[in-house]
Amino acid sequence: MNYHMIINSVKTVEELPNAWTNTDYIELLDRFGFPDAKDSKPEELKELLYMAISDFEGPEAAAILLDYKLSEHLNEGQIDQMSHDMLLDKISEEYSDISLHHQLYNINQLLFRAYNGTFPSAKATIVEFEITPDNDIDKEVVLKVLDKTLAKNSVIKRLFSNHLAGKEAFDEAEDIVWKLDSNGNGSYTLTTSEYWMSRDEFTEAEYDAEIVMYEEDEDDEN
Repeated sequence: MNYHMIINSVKTVEELPNAWTNTDYIELLDRFGFPDAKDSKPEELKELLYMAISDFEGPEAAAILLDYKLSEHLNEGQIDQMSHDMLLDKISEEYSDISLHHQLYNINQLLFRAYNGTFPSAKATIVEFEITPDNDIDKEVVLKVLDKTLAKNSVIKRLFSNHLAGKEAFDEAEDIVWKLDSNGNGSYTLTTSEYWMSRDEFTEAEYDAEIVMYEEDEDDEN
């Protein structure tokens, strides 16, 4: 399939809007020893949480946040290890479960704000683009089209070259791309981690791309 891509902007951001709800803040404040948060003004909850978090040692605070968000995915030992690794900025390198990266980013940013930069600042990338034809556009298609403009040292190219070439199923695309929003008329906004895709890796603003979708053959099914 052939596509025409126009990259309108690539932005790096340090915090995603609406990553946490007031319900999250109230529950977390309770876990950090502030049980009456529900009586506080909604606009004060985030700052109260920052202060509550900062009363704890970094790894201990990270463990509380990880338990809140990821206890269904991680056991106690993994949470303990990860709570220390986050302070060393080893998350992207050490943890290969792509489905957790989005949540880890949000946790990391909360810690970064609470400790005034003691924790490393993870960053996200937001890409605004236009693509034609605007048919059956999904995360996998977009990644394969964007692959044509990304630099050769891109993490996605290094880890998923066969997937991008259509030689293997690319289920990981669903977790690599955190959000893919349609703005109408072939215009989209993509949000992902800077780890997967950074501003510096884009080499062309407008180009044509031919992509190949993976097709499972009978041998694969058997």
